[in-house]
Amino acid sequence: MTVHQTVATPEKNRALAQAAAALGYEIVDIAGFLDLVEEHALAQRKCLKVLTSRAGDMTKANNDVREAVRTMAGSTSETARDVQSSAALVRSSGEKTQAVAEWVTELAQRTNRVTDTLAAARANNQQIATIATQVNTLAINAKIEAARAGDAGKGFAVVADAINSLSGMTREAAREISENIETLTGWIGELGREAADIAGEAASVLEHAGDTDTALSRIETSVDAASLQAQRISEQADRVEAAMTDFTPAVSEIRNAVESTCGGIEQTNRRVLRLIDTSEKIVQFTTFLTDRSVDTPFISKVREVAAGIGAAFERGISEGRITKEQLFDRRYRQTAGTEPEQFTTAATAFFDRVLPALQEPVLAFDPRVVFCASVDVNGYLPTHNRKFSQPPGPDPVWNTAHCRNRRIFNDRVGLKAGRNTETFLLQVYRRDMGGGEFTMMKDLSAPVMVGGRHWGGARLAYTF
Repeated sequence: MTVHQTVATPEKNRALAQAAAALGYEIVDIAGFLDLVEEHALAQRKCLKVLTSRAGDMTKANNDVREAVRTMAGSTSETARDVQSSAALVRSSGEKTQAVAEWVTELAQRTNRVTDTLAAARANNQQIATIATQVNTLAINAKIEAARAGDAGKGFAVVADAINSLSGMTREAAREISENIETLTGWIGELGREAADIAGEAASVLEHAGDTDTALSRIETSVDAASLQAQRISEQADRVEAAMTDFTPAVSEIRNAVESTCGGIEQTNRRVLRLIDTSEKIVQFTTFLTDRSVDTPFISKVREVAAGIGAAFERGISEGRITKEQLFDRRYRQTAGTEPEQFTTAATAFFDRVLPALQEPVLAFDPRVVFCASVDVNGYLPTHNRKFSQPPGPDPVWNTAHCRNRRIFNDRVGLKAGRNTETFLLQVYRRDMGGGEFTMMKDLSAPVMVGGRHWGGARLAYTF
């Protein structure tokens, strides 16, 4: 058996490094896609959770509606019966009221006739009194003539006295009759006025009874219509219940499927992240194998920048421009009204004075360079390149792309770049440019040491 041994050459090492970098590119791109899928899945899970909750609320509300409608239907039926009974009672009362009104009206008319009869009796009684007075006068004259006749007129004088006495009694009786007639006339008149008033009130009651009957008829019609609508609502509620009975399990199944998908994506994401770490180690290792890879010039540059930053920080401390406590300040103070959020520390102003002179020239090092910036061990990036350090505006998407200074990039790449203590770290990542736009690039970082203490790392990003 013949064993073939493969001898590593610089050309093969470079090819291996390029293949490793390409592998890293593809893996990171897949990871980015998985992040997007996971984001959508989580959003769907959240929506389905709300939908499931709302479905339960709808079922409960529909049951409440059904119970309420059934109660309302029962109450409506009872109300309809009560209204019908009340309408019948009002109609019966109206008929009785009309009979009473007619009787009172007839009473008023009869009272008027009695008043007329009393008036005629008063007139006749006055005539009787007049006649009695005339008779009395005649009796007096007869007595005078009888006195003149002497003994011959004595018998006639007796008759005259009797007539005179009768006329007096007649006149007294006429007077008493007149008084009684006046009293009776007063009573009859009062009775007539009361009868007229009662007749008017009876007519008013009768009129309103008619209005009430009309109103009750309308209420009766409305209650019947409401009862019919309640029955229809109850039927629709039954249909909704049937639909919800089918809908709720379906939503639950979808939610379970999404939950399972989310779990699978999360597990896949973790595996892909481990694969990214492995690919980065391969890239790192293959880069060590050759000193002439495509990344070698960038590695040298980022190490140079990191060393220069560390030296500049040490000079600032020795010259009293900043203290070590200020330089390593990790109290990030949020700047109000910024989106994405920006922060400052006790050393931010110092960084703004020192870092541009070291970072800005690197942009001209190679046309593939996208940015050169420094982050502390927590991913805090105080001072970015000028083109990425614009004043923030009201548009978060624009700010995401143009206001990248004073922000905390505590994602996987940012934290690894800030916490790496190896001579360099090469990563492949998707840079979020805002608005759903991403750019694939390489990220080289080298540790920044200040007096033997690890501050963070210098980052150099460039395209493939």
